[in-house]
Amino acid sequence: MANEYVTILLTSDYHKQKFQSGTDQLDSYLHRQAGQDVKRKLTAVFILPGEEYIIKGYYTLSNDALSRKDMPDNLLKKLPPAYENLPVTLLGRLAVDKLFQNQGLGSLLLIDALKRSYNTAVGSVGSMAVVVDPIDDKAKSFYLKYGFIELPDSGRMFIPMGTIAQLF
Repeated sequence: MANEYVTILLTSDYHKQKFQSGTDQLDSYLHRQAGQDVKRKLTAVFILPGEEYIIKGYYTLSNDALSRKDMPDNLLKKLPPAYENLPVTLLGRLAVDKLFQNQGLGSLLLIDALKRSYNTAVGSVGSMAVVVDPIDDKAKSFYLKYGFIELPDSGRMFIPMGTIAQLF
């Protein structure tokens, strides 16, 4: 599988303050916190660059874990019982600037994030799924379209690496 992506890592060259998705929480994160999180190695921030150092969209990836007790029974029986916490990749944030919304860039960013997560899981660091914490019902519907599964009682959603493998 080729490691070609449409995104690049966030650098200080890009105009974070100009980014406006329409969701204050996502905008504020990029404006105020993303650079510090990257420096502290808490997350990786990938951007879809535009002309003149604008940011068309972004997403974040980091390591996380799911407790066995949060997993659906049908998937749990396929996993070794020795793991109390199961390694996953957290797709923490995903946003598109207002100027570029309704052009399919959210889907492009999601596919890029899933591909990057899968390639890392099979080549570098184990991860059995990608997890998201949808910010609202619109985000939840977006992830459901792509095969994410709701985790009961947590508000979280996930997509197994096996499902992601079928996409590529």
